Amino acid sequence: MKKTSTRLADGRELLYYDSRDDAVRDAVDRRPLDPVSTTSDIRHDLLLGDSVAIASHRQGRIYHPPADACPLCPSRDGRLSEIPAADYDVAVFENRFPSLAGDSGRCEVVCFTSDHDASFADLSEEQAALVLDAWTDRTAELAELPQVEQVFCFENRGAEIGVTLGHPHGQIYAYPFVTPRTALMLRSAAEHLARTGRNLFDDLVARERAEGARVVLEGEHWVAFVPYAAHWPYEVHLYPLRRVPDLRALDDAARTEFPQIYLELLRRFDRIFGDAEPPTPYIAAWHQAPFGENSRDDFGLHLELFTIRRTSGKLKFLAGSESGMSVFINDVPPETAAERLREVASE
Repeated sequence: MKKTSTRLADGRELLYYDSRDDAVRDAVDRRPLDPVSTTSDIRHDLLLGDSVAIASHRQGRIYHPPADACPLCPSRDGRLSEIPAADYDVAVFENRFPSLAGDSGRCEVVCFTSDHDASFADLSEEQAALVLDAWTDRTAELAELPQVEQVFCFENRGAEIGVTLGHPHGQIYAYPFVTPRTALMLRSAAEHLARTGRNLFDDLVARERAEGARVVLEGEHWVAFVPYAAHWPYEVHLYPLRRVPDLRALDDAARTEFPQIYLELLRRFDRIFGDAEPPTPYIAAWHQAPFGENSRDDFGLHLELFTIRRTSGKLKFLAGSESGMSVFINDVPPETAAERLREVASE
């Protein structure tokens, strides 16, 4: 992997990740951009104990542009975009409309490919491995920022999810606090350790592998399963079999196998509702250990992949119980979801 760092016209950082060592990235951003001005503010909710980012400047962000005006496509034919180069493998840049900025953290956009009409599932194993390298590198660099406590790499796909740019891309949020979901995991892990003397993540993976009914696929170094208490109709958790706290700690064997397993999962997600349906909307979220925790080594890195589609033509909406009380009601038994995801395996 070759990494090239440069700056956009308004001073934001842009990084190219190339599979070829001889790649040259010297294109200059020629857009007349004003310096980025953000109003990001982190406010603590005294009642719930969590934090909310107030970011009014995001109201002006680009919203569903036509394909010929996509800001994530390479710059070409006089059309200038966020990527000055005429082509790229993987590109990462500071978000122009960040939810978190300065002392409040950092937000980055990860462009998986220059092909506007592709998706992550369309990538080759080599391309997917390069994205993993980029996620890992960004985790390592953002971990060095004094204000950052946790790094979250994720992808939102589909207009139903709320995605406003159709180009295949994800984001990275570098939070100045431990997120509520991670705090709950850490609390559960600590309680499990105190009660049993064992690691919660290890026990979860061991239980799913032993029972087998919810396992979707398994390799030598990764296992994917629908969790016992899945919140979403189709939800898969992907774990390395050797527990590690974050992406930086994956060994070479796990890194090599990851593209095979993950691409197969994404392709199954695109097949579960049949060819007549539009591509399955989904969220893919990496859960990594926070940096300041004494229990970092007890955390289990994993990826959670889920869709808000519950059946053909129908979405799972977060109604009163889910939105008002955070109590999910799932219409699809996890064992049924796992069976369906096994049925649509690649031949």
